[in-house]
Amino acid sequence: MFLKFKKDIGKYKDYSNTNGLVLLLTQQGLWALFVYRISNSIYVSSMPSMLRRLLLIPCLITQKFIEVITGISLPYSAAIGERFYIGHFGGIIINANAVIGNNCNISQGVTIGVSGIKEKRGVPSIGNNVYIGANAVVVGKINIGDGAVIGANSLVTKDVVSNTTVLGVPAIKINDHNSSEYI
Repeated sequence: MFLKFKKDIGKYKDYSNTNGLVLLLTQQGLWALFVYRISNSIYVSSMPSMLRRLLLIPCLITQKFIEVITGISLPYSAAIGERFYIGHFGGIIINANAVIGNNCNISQGVTIGVSGIKEKRGVPSIGNNVYIGANAVVVGKINIGDGAVIGANSLVTKDVVSNTTVLGVPAIKINDHNSSEYI
């Protein structure tokens, strides 16, 4: 847990070249990530079920507090890889069943949620090195490939191929540029 959080802080340092303590005190995304990393480590641990449930109660309370003051909802049951970066805080909603790979960036206003009906109902699975722009909505039982870029204000309801950029409502492929310039 602390190793993953240390890698998260490292990514924030890459962007700002600022001291880790200063980042911890000033970056709301790191506050949310810190609570998420602790809560998730308890949730996935092999400790007895009753103890895990008891420990998750203060985690839920702290998670809700962070959600209220930052507008960032990172449920402990979501699977979020290391080096996760939240560019700006506010209006970020991630479904409890979402899967997000390593080294991903999301901006303010992003929703990663459930959509669809019957067998098509579900939550996105997001690959590694994915960039999701401001106010993008990624919903449904879809896969976002490694290195994908989702442009600002896009609505993504279908799979996105690796190393491509999608944009629009609904989102469509606009080119074969990957996320290397954004991550």
